[in-house]
Amino acid sequence: MKKFIAFTILTLSSTCAFSQEDTTVFKEVLIQGNRLDIPVNQATRNIEILTAEDIKKLPARTVNELLAYVGGIDVRQRGPFGNQADISIDGGSFEQTLVLINGVKLLDAQTAHNMMNIPIPLDAIERIEVLRGPAARVYGINALTGAINIVTKSSGESFIAVNTYAGSSFQEKEAGDGDGVYGGGGIQLTGNFNTKKQNHLIALSQDLYNGQRYNTAQSNTRLFYSGKHKINTKNSLQWMGGYTYNDFGANGFYAAPGDINSNEIVETALVSLSSSHQLGRFTISPRISNRYNEDDYRYLGKDIDIARSKHYSNALMAEINTSIKTTIGDFGLGFESRFDEINSSNIGQHQRDNHGISLEYRKVFWRKLILTAGTYVNYNTDYDWQVYPGIDFAYRFSPSWKVYASVGSGQRIPSFTDLYLNQLPGNVGNPNIQPEDAWAYEANFQYAKRTLKINGGYFYRSISNYIDWVREMPSLPYSPINIGENLVHGIHANISQQFAIKEKHKIGYKVNYTFLKPSYNSEESIQSKYILESLRNQLIAGLNYAYADFSIQINNRFIKRELNDPYHLLSVRANYDINDFSVYADVSNILNAKYVEAGAVPMPPRWFTLGVRYVWKK
Repeated sequence: MKKFIAFTILTLSSTCAFSQEDTTVFKEVLIQGNRLDIPVNQATRNIEILTAEDIKKLPARTVNELLAYVGGIDVRQRGPFGNQADISIDGGSFEQTLVLINGVKLLDAQTAHNMMNIPIPLDAIERIEVLRGPAARVYGINALTGAINIVTKSSGESFIAVNTYAGSSFQEKEAGDGDGVYGGGGIQLTGNFNTKKQNHLIALSQDLYNGQRYNTAQSNTRLFYSGKHKINTKNSLQWMGGYTYNDFGANGFYAAPGDINSNEIVETALVSLSSSHQLGRFTISPRISNRYNEDDYRYLGKDIDIARSKHYSNALMAEINTSIKTTIGDFGLGFESRFDEINSSNIGQHQRDNHGISLEYRKVFWRKLILTAGTYVNYNTDYDWQVYPGIDFAYRFSPSWKVYASVGSGQRIPSFTDLYLNQLPGNVGNPNIQPEDAWAYEANFQYAKRTLKINGGYFYRSISNYIDWVREMPSLPYSPINIGENLVHGIHANISQQFAIKEKHKIGYKVNYTFLKPSYNSEESIQSKYILESLRNQLIAGLNYAYADFSIQINNRFIKRELNDPYHLLSVRANYDINDFSVYADVSNILNAKYVEAGAVPMPPRWFTLGVRYVWKK
C-alpha cells in the first residue's frame, strides 16, 4: 500500500507538470543514465564525478584503491593493491551497491565479493560517476544504496600509455613465506585509437605482489577492449569485452585462523554489444551482455582434494532503452531481462530470471525548477512482482546556488550464497529469506562559483527485511535472516577550491565529511554482526600544489566504524613531468597505522611506490 500511494502521487505529479513548457541549454558533462542522459549542472541527485585528471593525482593504481578517496564510499579490502574488495555506500552493505562499466551491470548473483573483479586499468577511465541513494528507477535491482558507473574513454585524441611501477614496505618476509622483503609491482598498457568513424580502446595490465604478510601473494591479469563505430550522425554501434584472472593467497579472508594457507582464484569474463539510434526526437538503444565468473576457493591451499569450493556463475542480460523529447518534457522507457544461473560444489545448481520495466520523466520549469520522476516495475521468478518509484526536485536560485531533494526506493535480492550455501560447520544459507526493501529521503544544497564548490545534505534511509548473517551461540553455524529494519541517518559535506597564486604556481584543496548514525528495529535478541562494522565517521582531506611540471598531492583519510578504533591513513603522491614521461612516487599509510578493513586481514604498513608513465599522443 505504501508503494502504491507513492506511485500514485508520483504519477499525478508528472501529469500535473505537463501544463508547463520551457527550454534549457544543456551544458557540462552528461551523466550516463541508461535512458536519460543528464547534464551535471542539472542533476537532481547527489552525484560525485571523479575525472581522469583527479585519477592522475591520487596515489592509486586500481579502481578499488581509487574509490577509497570518494566521500561516502566505504572500501573494505581483504587484500591490498586491488586484490579483493567490498564496496558500500553510506553505511549500506556490499550487496546493496551496484557497480557498472559503461552502463553494463557487474551484479554477481553468487556473491558481491567478486563484483570488483574489474578488468580496467586507470589510464582507460574517462570518469567515474557515483550516485548516492536508492537508484532502482535508474538501474533496477540491487542499487539499493547507490550505484558506481565507470565510464571508459571512447573518443578524443589517439594515444598510447605505458605505466609501470614497483613498491615495497621494506619489511622482511615472515618465517615460512620465503626470503627477501615484501613488495611487488605491475605494468599497465593502454591504447586509444580514434578515426573519423571509429574508436578502439585496448588495455592490458599485470600486477605481481608477494604480499604484505604471510600467504597474501597476488597475481592479477586484466584485459579490456571496447570499440565504437559511427555509422552516421544518427546511428552507432558499441561493443566491449573484458577478462580478469586473479590468483591470491587468502590468509584470514573468510575463516580465520584456520585459513592461514588458503588460496583463491577468481576469473571473470564480460562481453557486451549495443547500438544507438536517433529518429528525430526519439532515441533507442538495445544492448545484450554476458558476465561469466569462476570462483575456486581452496581452504587448505595446495591440497585441493578436500575443503575446496568451486563456483561457476553466469548472467545473461538483454535490455532496450528508449527516450523521447517533447514539449511537455523528456520521457524514458526501458525493458530488461536478466537470466542468472550457478553451478557450485557447496551452493548447488540454481537459476532465476528477473524482468524489469523502467519509466522516467524529466522536465525543466522556468529554467529553474527541475523535476525527475520515475518507477521501476520488477518481476523475479523467485519473488514475484515489486514496484520501486522515486521522485527528485532541484531548484536553482541563481547560477551558483542550487537546492535539491529526493524520495526514492530500492531493493536487494538475496544472493545464491545467502539462500543455498552449505558450508558446515561455518556457514549455512537460508532459502526462506526475503528481499530487502528500502525507502530513502534526502535534501541537499550546492554552491559553485568559479573554482569554489560547496555541497552538503542530510538523508534518512529505512531498509525493511534487512539481511544479516547471525548465530545464537558459538557452537552453531552462521546463517542469514531478515533481522528487522535497518535505519540510517546521515549527513555529508564537501568543499573544494583551486587557486592560481602566481605564474605556474597552483594550489588547491578538497575536504569531504560523512557522518552516519545506524540503528535497528528488530524483534530478534541477536546483535547484528554487520552493525559492529558499520561506517560512522569518514573525513577525507586533500591538498595539492603544482609548479610548472612538478605536482604533489597529500591526502588523509580518517575512518571510524561502530565499536572499532578509529585510524588515519595519510598518503602522498609527488609527480614530475618530463616531456612525454611522468615520474611519480607514492607513500601510503605514512603514519604506519595498524588497521583491518574486512575479515581478519591486517592491511599493509607504510608502503613506498615508484612509477614511470609514458604517454604518446598522435
